[in-house]
Amino acid sequence: MAYIEMKDIYKIYPPDVLALEGVNFSLEKGEIHSLIGENGAGKSTLMKILYGMVPLSKGKIFINDAEQKIHNPSIAIELGIGMVHQEFMLIPSFKVYENVILGSEETKSFGIIDKNKVLKDLEDIERRYNFDVDLYATTSTLSVAAQQKVEILKLLYRQVDTLIFDEPTAVLTPQETEQLFEEIKNMKKMGKTIVFISHKLEEVLEISDRITVMRKGKVIATLENKNLSKNELARMMVGKEVLFNLEKKFIEPRDIIFKAENLTTDSKKRNSSTLKNVNIVVKSAEIVGIAGVEGNGQSEIIKCIIGEILPKKGKIKINDRNVTTLSIRERRLLIGYIPADRKNYGLALNANLVENFSMTHHLGNKISRNKYTMNWKKAKKFSKDLISNYNILVRGINDIPRNLSGGNQQKVIVAREFSLEAPFLLLDQPTRGLDVASIEYVHNIILKMKEQGRAILLISADLDELLSLSDRLYVIRNGEIVAQLDPNVNSKEEVGEHMLGGR
Repeated sequence: MAYIEMKDIYKIYPPDVLALEGVNFSLEKGEIHSLIGENGAGKSTLMKILYGMVPLSKGKIFINDAEQKIHNPSIAIELGIGMVHQEFMLIPSFKVYENVILGSEETKSFGIIDKNKVLKDLEDIERRYNFDVDLYATTSTLSVAAQQKVEILKLLYRQVDTLIFDEPTAVLTPQETEQLFEEIKNMKKMGKTIVFISHKLEEVLEISDRITVMRKGKVIATLENKNLSKNELARMMVGKEVLFNLEKKFIEPRDIIFKAENLTTDSKKRNSSTLKNVNIVVKSAEIVGIAGVEGNGQSEIIKCIIGEILPKKGKIKINDRNVTTLSIRERRLLIGYIPADRKNYGLALNANLVENFSMTHHLGNKISRNKYTMNWKKAKKFSKDLISNYNILVRGINDIPRNLSGGNQQKVIVAREFSLEAPFLLLDQPTRGLDVASIEYVHNIILKMKEQGRAILLISADLDELLSLSDRLYVIRNGEIVAQLDPNVNSKEEVGEHMLGGR
């Protein structure tokens, strides 16, 4: 008998989007069960239904053979089910223990929090599960990996039996990922049941007891993790062969296209790093990567380049033109930019695709009648061409990005930015949250841009991506460039050591 069973689950989003169709999914007590599939396959929707975040349209959920109605996360927690989200739900100014107990405070008389008992309970949990988070630390001062542990502590404090991890390694270094896996395996030894949602198939194969593959809202297969390969899983996910080895042609870099000289910022904001004399050079037909634990200055570099903040000291040049004080609008003619946050920075989710594709292009002559008016006939043809050339799955040019899967939303941004014909491309986490097929597609497009002579600066938390695409690699730590490495010589572990300060 399965510990948890989800039977014949359907989910329909208005007006007629079928997200899940007759899904059957089960969990055995004390297993690590991975859930994989393309963007839009239904993985997160299925787990959000189990956690009470999304109501099901049809179907039944059984826990220990008893049917349960899970209308909200509070009910899920009472039933022993918790979820560690990709985007942490923590209050930065709170101490760790305050974040952990928030909403489940143990009190003495007159509603006063029993701080001594709370801290004793948390120390017992940390000792039992071999955690090492400072309970008195202010949450905003913690690394991403430590904040993730706080999220796990929140669930263990509430005595959940089943923990759902949604893309837990997306922002971790190899060393931090290894530590997380040890913690997950330890939780399994203590009788916990784990659901592991990930696009990283090597990790799935390393940690899983069983693997469920989803495609287009249906379960394709549930497999024991015995003698499985990455290629086999990818083929089941996308319905075709996926090539994991990129064909990166060597092209001799030529002229310097982008140059940051002694870039220094003075940050007065909490959770913001100060850049200290950062120097970066990118030549034509070259991909230069920046590696670093998130929050070490990558965001400040990006904001300086696109003009969101002005550096205190230093210069930014593109095509030998000083752009340091230019407006964002003026820079956009020289920079193609893929932001990490596609929903808030990359797209107007409720505007149609013609309007989204036209952004920035309207500043030139391609789709404008003159300086003040658009040529909508040209804009519609331009949009249709991009949809066709980049193989974007949409209902039509009047569709809106909100209705698209994450992979197709990213393709809209890639199509718009790469068709700008700007000499310099700034790519911030260009494949975050994408499935293997979409990642393969975006990587190949990036390499085509390199072959066309574009200068590309790539910021990514995925070291495999950085090492496979980059010709040179900078490592940033605490706002300083601490190393310049050769991806053909230096290993992922060596890069990780530089990121963490081990070298």
